[in-house]
Amino acid sequence: MIFQKRVAILGSTGSIGIQALDIIRRHPSYFSAQVLTARKSYDLLIRQALEFKPEAVVLTNKDAWNKVREALKGTETKVLYGKDSIEHVLSWDTVDLVLNALVGFAGLGPSLEALKNKKTLALANKESLVAGGHLVMAEASLTGTSILPVDSEHSAIFQCLLGEQAVVEKMILTASGGPFFTLSPEELETVTKAQALAHPTWNMGAKVTIDSATLMNKGMEVIEAFWLFGQPAEQIEVMIHPQSLIHSMVQFSDGVIKAQMGCPDMRLPILFALSYPRRMDFAQAPRMDISHFRSMEFFHPPLDKFPCLTMAYEALRKGGNIPCALNAVNEIAVEAFLEEKLRFIAIPKLISQTLGKITFMDNPTFTQLKDTHNEAQRVAQHLLLSS
Repeated sequence: MIFQKRVAILGSTGSIGIQALDIIRRHPSYFSAQVLTARKSYDLLIRQALEFKPEAVVLTNKDAWNKVREALKGTETKVLYGKDSIEHVLSWDTVDLVLNALVGFAGLGPSLEALKNKKTLALANKESLVAGGHLVMAEASLTGTSILPVDSEHSAIFQCLLGEQAVVEKMILTASGGPFFTLSPEELETVTKAQALAHPTWNMGAKVTIDSATLMNKGMEVIEAFWLFGQPAEQIEVMIHPQSLIHSMVQFSDGVIKAQMGCPDMRLPILFALSYPRRMDFAQAPRMDISHFRSMEFFHPPLDKFPCLTMAYEALRKGGNIPCALNAVNEIAVEAFLEEKLRFIAIPKLISQTLGKITFMDNPTFTQLKDTHNEAQRVAQHLLLSS
C-alpha cells in the first residue's frame, strides 16, 4: 500500500516550488500538493491550483489574493490571505510535510511553526538557519521533528552521512564559483546585472543567483551546515568546483572522502527530501556521463575577490544576532543591485559597513531577531541613500 505524502509548498511560484510541483506531477501516487503559497504571482498560482487542486492556497499580497479568490470561485480550494494564514495551515492534520521554499528572513517564522506542529520540514530556505539556527534546531529537538535539507550541497552531505558511524574530519561544500570566478578584480568593477544573473550551471531564482555570484550563498551554506550537522566552522571547507557534478563531500577520520555526484538538477535533492527515507526512481533526471570525470576541477576560493564568504565565516564565529544581521543587509544589497542602484563590488562594502553598526545580542529570541533584521535593513537603506 502506497502512503501518499501530503505536502505544503511555501513559495510554490518560485524556482524550487515549480520544480517540486513537477515532481508531484510525475509521482501523483506518492505525493499531493495540499497547500500552495505565494506572495503576488497570482497568474501562476491560479494555474497551479487548477491543476493540483490543493486544499488551500495562501497569498500575502491583498490584490493578488482578490484575483485568486475570484478565479477559484466555485472550486473546493480555500483561498486564504496573510502571513497568519500560512501559520494556520501548517497546523492542519492534512499536511504531512512542509517544503519551505520561501526567500529570505520571511521563511524563519514558518519553519518554526512547521516544527512546532511536528511537520517534517524539507528546508530550502537557508535563511531560517542563517538567521535563527539556534531557535530552529532547538524546536526540532524539542518536538523530535526531522529537518531534511533541500539545498543540493546539504542534501549531498546528508546522503554521505547516512549509515556512517565514523568521526567526521571535515565537510567540503562545493561551489560553482558563479559567473565571475575567473574575472580579475578590475573586471569585477564593471559587471552587469545581466552577467550576474547568467549562472553557468544552475537554474535558480534571482536572489540566490546573485548570492552565488558574490559567494555569499556559499557563506550562508557554511552557517547552514554548522547548524544542520553540528560541525565547527574550522571543519567546514569551501571548494570551487566549476562543473557542479560533485555536490559536496565528507572526509572521515581515516582520511576517506565520500562524495555525492549527479548532474546539476535541483529536482534531485527536492525529490530526495520529499521521498526520504526511500530513494525513488526519477527517469526524467539527466544521467552523468562517466567521461565527465576527466574534467573535474577544484580550486580554493579567491577570498580577495569574494569577501562575502569571509564575512559569513566571521558572522558564524561571532554568533548571536550577527548572522541574522548579515542576512538582512545582504537582502537589501542584492535588491539594490538588481534595481541597478548598487554596483556589484559595492555589495560586500555595504554589508561590512552595516554590520559595524549593529548592536550584538548573544542569545536572541525570535522577537529580537526580527528587531535585528529590521535594524540592519534600516541602517543599510540609510547608507544606500547617503552614498
